[in-house]
Amino acid sequence: MGLLTILLIGCSGVKRTQVALNSGNYDQAINNAIEKLRKDKDKRGNQEYILILEEAYAKAEKRDLSRIEFLVKDNNPANLTEIYETYSRLQERQRQIKPLTPLYIRDENRDARFRFRDYSAEIISFKNDLSDHLYEVALEKMSSARTKRDFRSAYEDLDYINAINPAFRDVPLQMDIAHQKGVDYVMVNLYNDSETILPKRLEQELLNFNTYGLNELWTIYHTEPQQGHPYDYEMEIAFTQILVSPEQVKETQIIREKTVKDGWRYEYDRNGNVKKDSLGNDIKVDKFTDVTCVFREVRQFKAVQVQGAITYLDLNTQQKLGSYPLSSEFIFEHIYATEDGDLRALSLDDRRLLELGPVTFPSDEQMVYDAGEDIKARIKAIVTRQRFNTL
Repeated sequence: MGLLTILLIGCSGVKRTQVALNSGNYDQAINNAIEKLRKDKDKRGNQEYILILEEAYAKAEKRDLSRIEFLVKDNNPANLTEIYETYSRLQERQRQIKPLTPLYIRDENRDARFRFRDYSAEIISFKNDLSDHLYEVALEKMSSARTKRDFRSAYEDLDYINAINPAFRDVPLQMDIAHQKGVDYVMVNLYNDSETILPKRLEQELLNFNTYGLNELWTIYHTEPQQGHPYDYEMEIAFTQILVSPEQVKETQIIREKTVKDGWRYEYDRNGNVKKDSLGNDIKVDKFTDVTCVFREVRQFKAVQVQGAITYLDLNTQQKLGSYPLSSEFIFEHIYATEDGDLRALSLDDRRLLELGPVTFPSDEQMVYDAGEDIKARIKAIVTRQRFNTL
């Protein structure tokens, strides 16, 4: 059964790879075959993958070179990206296959045929042409920019250049300029309209956006106004109600009853003699007794509820962009127990509670602070979802 399963899995893998080849998904077929051959290229069951790889590689190369020839003849600078990336794909495809060669085809008594070429010159040439083109396009976008989106588009072009051609001209400088002009600056203000004072350290943590783990390229939050930054939006974090419940202690009394083993006794016959087993030993039987214990479970409880909202305001139009409720609850609970009676009537869980005792209730300020982790998580979720319609 195990061998049959392995054979079926192997066949299905070959079939999927063949389907990819027949559908024109040459790189998918190549990747599937390479994955199998890397594990064991000499395995007899992998012979079909070698044949598929040979055919898929030849067809993929022919398709890509034909596409490049067409794009070059079209002589449109907009085609430079596709030409460069196609040459890069040709080179990368070879890089993955070369370590596997030679690949021997048993039935035909030959090595698989792969035409390898060095495309370095073409890649470098078109990389430079593409970098020149995108650089000019980016500068034109920046010089004629009307909106932040224009600067962001220029930044994307420059970022692409920086990825394929590091240190090209002054791309890092231009990227910095495009980023500064394309970013949204958000002023964050915290308001406490409740009648409860927020712990100072919680307020500091809520306004420390570095702790939220946000990776926002085009949105920068400031909790203190900074010179030279025209703010586009305001984010208001407002707490409207903070309710802390009274300290509560509730005792529940439970009567635990159990029948337990309580020693042993001899078993007697009708004549009053101790009974013997087949080996002549005295027969003993367990004695049982009913025991009772008064178990008092004590529950200490205190809770805090925080209510508020996060509101976004467009400072250019003075229009509200959206408001999101912000609510959180933190509960302090401690349970311990006392007893009066026979401990044998209690369960293991009961006995664990007996090992505990009462604890000091946290202060109202500590309760509000302890709710902070949940509040921060909710703020992060709202900030992550927020998208500005930058013009």
